Amino acid sequence: MKLGKQSIGVGDRFTHQGIAQLRAIVKANTKGLNISPVWNKSNREHIYVGTEPADTRKEADEAVKALNYKGQYFVDADHINLTTVARYVDVSDFFTLDVASYIGKESSSEEVDAFVTSCKKYMGELQIPGMESPLNVTVELLQEIACKFLAATQHASEIYAYLKKEKGEANFITEVSMDEVESPQTPVEMFFILKMLADKGVPAQTIAPKFTGRFNKGVDYVGDLDQFAMEFEEDVLVLDFAVKEFGLPEELKLSVHSGSDKFSIYPIMADVILRYDKGLHLKTAGTTWLEEVIGLAVAGGEGLDLAKKIYENSYNRQEELCGPYADVINIDGSKLPSVKEVNGWSSEKFANTLRHIPGHADYNANFRQLIHVAYKVAAEMGSAYTDLLVKYADVIGSCVEENIYERHLRRLFTI
Repeated sequence: MKLGKQSIGVGDRFTHQGIAQLRAIVKANTKGLNISPVWNKSNREHIYVGTEPADTRKEADEAVKALNYKGQYFVDADHINLTTVARYVDVSDFFTLDVASYIGKESSSEEVDAFVTSCKKYMGELQIPGMESPLNVTVELLQEIACKFLAATQHASEIYAYLKKEKGEANFITEVSMDEVESPQTPVEMFFILKMLADKGVPAQTIAPKFTGRFNKGVDYVGDLDQFAMEFEEDVLVLDFAVKEFGLPEELKLSVHSGSDKFSIYPIMADVILRYDKGLHLKTAGTTWLEEVIGLAVAGGEGLDLAKKIYENSYNRQEELCGPYADVINIDGSKLPSVKEVNGWSSEKFANTLRHIPGHADYNANFRQLIHVAYKVAAEMGSAYTDLLVKYADVIGSCVEENIYERHLRRLFTI
């Protein structure tokens, strides 16, 4: 099983927007692209919402059938590990192996020494084709990289071995994720991480590194754009070289997590993948959930009332809701509007404050981030929320489709 050159991971907390999401991808593909949709949902999201992995599979299959879609598509067991993978085996064919928590865990001195010895041919100045300056590889650097990443890649190999046994070697896509950590992986670290994965027999088709800068949920990139551009381009070159050097799958490409709405880096990524004729996997995370709330606000009446109630509950439960996402949000509480103020807003004002249009006078990134992590609040509302998703399906679906096509696909693939 091979992942296409261009793919997009579409998260959907409540599994109501599959058709709208696929409509956006089909629309982009009519422009000459061949983007594969990957419906993704994490274990945490399933727990919060009360769904099962089979619900995501059902949503994907039904959307494909409804639109008579003939391209390939996948269902991603997002951010799984050995303790959570089992419930996804039967219904997923894309597995994001989350090894971030194993970075820095101790490996034996024998394992470290063996890895360093296996890298002798790369010591000294290692020239990666296309990179201006060679990488300076020393014994000390290799020891440092081994101590930092061997345990993480070993965990990836254990999850992969389990999946290979349960599903069969060629029956799923493997992604390795190490993005949810503090320190970014450098290009030289990325090269040797890929060697570790190859040594351990993990045929990763995508890898999600941590880049320099802030990738906060649902809002734009915060950081040095020149630094990101250099890192992204060098990582693309490293992956290309690693495929040839280590025999990794030729489909191997970068996966950008928390990529939702990183509008300022989209042109950079678009330029690099176009210049080098490379693929990219982008996960749009929770923007569909945000568009549901926007759609409810636009619908007005009880839809707007419910959107305001979601904000009120999230405002009053900030610590609880933000805790699990502390590393990937940055909310200035002093810039959040009061519940009383929001209760007086019109449909237009609420939607414009939440919708991510940089430069718009009403847009509030703090408001948007808080709603982003508040889907648990909507889940607790049960049918009071999901019934309105059905009632206002047309307006919500148009918001979802517009968001994915206009704000993401058009920017990223220069349509």
